[in-house]
Amino acid sequence: MANKDKVLLDVRDLTVSFDTYAGEIQAVRGTSFHVDKGETLAIVGESGCGKSVTAQTVMQLIPMPPGRIKKGNIFFEGRDLAKLTDKQMEAVRGKEISMIFQDPMTSLNPTMRVGKQIMEGLMKHQQMTKVEAKERAIEMLRLVGMPTPEKRVEQYPHEFSGGMRQRAMIAIALACNPKLLIADEPTTALDVTIQAQIMELMQDLQKKLNTSIILITHDLGVVAKVADRIAVMYAGVIVESGTAREIFHAPQHPYTWGLLKSVPRLDIGEKERLIPIEGTPPDLFAPPKGCPFAARCEYAMKVCKEHHPEKSNLNDTHYVHCWLQHTDAPKVTNPITGEGR
Repeated sequence: MANKDKVLLDVRDLTVSFDTYAGEIQAVRGTSFHVDKGETLAIVGESGCGKSVTAQTVMQLIPMPPGRIKKGNIFFEGRDLAKLTDKQMEAVRGKEISMIFQDPMTSLNPTMRVGKQIMEGLMKHQQMTKVEAKERAIEMLRLVGMPTPEKRVEQYPHEFSGGMRQRAMIAIALACNPKLLIADEPTTALDVTIQAQIMELMQDLQKKLNTSIILITHDLGVVAKVADRIAVMYAGVIVESGTAREIFHAPQHPYTWGLLKSVPRLDIGEKERLIPIEGTPPDLFAPPKGCPFAARCEYAMKVCKEHHPEKSNLNDTHYVHCWLQHTDAPKVTNPITGEGR
């Protein structure tokens, strides 16, 4: 249960569709979540489940049309971002909410020096002079661990390595000290050692600046160390949400079980075979009326295919949408904990 005094972002019943020649794609279907001040919320799930669309809708970056918000509210410090005009949102983006995109090479402007790209937001939102903005850009590059920032500020994105481009993106996103940082797959294109460095950097900066973070990823390994809470998304809906400890040590949804069983574990001495989730996600042109995971779930019952499961609150921080929580459901053994219920 959210503490209203601590909540920075409160998304309620967000429903987003895209109108195409083939029909309506129901990308996000009634998603609700909140982010507290200074915390990290991870939204995890397979590609195509609606994570990035949710993040881009919060930033009001989805093209309308073809995209449209069918219903829902996006409250940021009490203001409903879904009701703001484009001009009003321009004052929020970069200054109060910033975003790190998946691919820094396509997100950075290849024709502009990196320093100038950092300076743009500072001159617009902080009313800095060109000289002040350049000093701040150098300071930001130094803060994100960029070697020789005085030299790098004059270079173009193609002169940077993948890890350096991602650091530059973080510098741009954090230049105006935003209250909320949305990181959309920030380590996807990087090797494992650079991934660890980038996540460590984001944690350090969060402590220094007290920034809230929404981390969007399909990589549970990345999530394990950095997230305070985790929301598990599937086919446009959040199927389970809880603290990082609850999701990793006491998950309750079969989809969450499947995600965890497909991740290598170092705490098991003997070799363990990874088990992929069989099947494919549902077609969001015509999503199922029942539980979206029913077609791939080995525990699926008739009711799962006919009716969407209600929300079951396991405690103040942990909830799940699953018919296995019903008192009349058959008892199954949790494959992660080994406990029956």
